[in-house]
Amino acid sequence: MGALLTRRSRGVYIIAATPFTESGAVDFDSLDRLVAFYEGHGVTGITILGMMGEADKLSPEERHQVVDRVLGRTDLPVVVGVSDPGLASLCALGRYAMERGAAGVMVAPTRGPAREDRIEGYFHAAAQGLGADVPLVYQDFPLSTGVVVSPALIRRLSQDLPQMVMLKHEDWPGLTKISALREQEADPAVARLSILCGNGGLYLPQELARGADGAMTGFAYPEALVQTVALHAAGQVEAAEDLFDRYLPILRHEQQPGWGLALRKHILMRRGAIACAATRAPGPRLAARDIEELERLMRRTENRLKER
Repeated sequence: MGALLTRRSRGVYIIAATPFTESGAVDFDSLDRLVAFYEGHGVTGITILGMMGEADKLSPEERHQVVDRVLGRTDLPVVVGVSDPGLASLCALGRYAMERGAAGVMVAPTRGPAREDRIEGYFHAAAQGLGADVPLVYQDFPLSTGVVVSPALIRRLSQDLPQMVMLKHEDWPGLTKISALREQEADPAVARLSILCGNGGLYLPQELARGADGAMTGFAYPEALVQTVALHAAGQVEAAEDLFDRYLPILRHEQQPGWGLALRKHILMRRGAIACAATRAPGPRLAARDIEELERLMRRTENRLKER
């Protein structure tokens, strides 16, 4: 069992893909390989059943099986995405994951009117249903949910719900949100909030400079995230950005809306982490030209890294 999330958690919690066979079944052997791949690249923890993990395409039984498999294969802290329009289903999966050794659960606001009183009520209800001992991550991803929230609401939830210890920040643009949250913490009465950032890592050096604690995203080169965060934490800010720059062309390519998951899974397959790049239907599938283009970028990335 990994350590529970706290308000001081930092590092790289990689968002794990869910591997499938060509027929669409969950590929548990590849899931084992993927966990080992992430561990081998030095991640701090693993986040499963997120949006990139295609959790919304899994049955409740499959979600339980993925939780069991990953928690049975690693001692790293594992965060489990439990977002669901139904609070009963959300809380049931959250409790299941925590009973099996998860480090915490991640919840995104439900789609709907971006009224802060609605979102506030939803998170209070989710926290109550999960229990006060369950560390909670607020997933702030307006590009997907359509729900934009203010730093003031995030802080209010964090203060009112001691178990809400982490923000997964992927507002876009959102650097000022990180700054606002950190500025609030100058008040000794304000509890610190761990902030890990998403968006594929696209803005990671700038987010770290604003006070983020690391990354929670699924870039298919996890070592880029790990090394960038480590260099920045060691005070080698320019070296961190120089390293990160070498990955930018393929990272940017991987961030294409609607296609990013297929691209990411192909990279993971080519790197030996999974056996098949299939997404579960309905999902994107790369054409021959897409694959040729991507593999050229992979070769260019490898060559740039050799030049260091």
